[in-house]
Amino acid sequence: MRQVAVCVGSSCHLKGAYDVINELKRLIAENSLEIQVELKACFCLGECCDGVNARIDGQIYSSLSKDNVAQFFADHVLESHL
Repeated sequence: MRQVAVCVGSSCHLKGAYDVINELKRLIAENSLEIQVELKACFCLGECCDGVNARIDGQIYSSLSKDNVAQFFADHVLESHL
């Protein structure tokens, strides 16, 4: 199972973390990956200036937004299931 953790700490929250989470939920469902991908919220990934941040398999990805999360999903979540 692939784990995607999105920071919802203060800085990331203010930069739209829940918009990113909601879009990821939609994309996971749209691609029928509910069993293969676990999406969860977490606190501070240590890159507060560059949020919204997410972690997949120990790798931190920064500067996520509602506008670019679909590309992030395609590159780092969906690609691993093809």
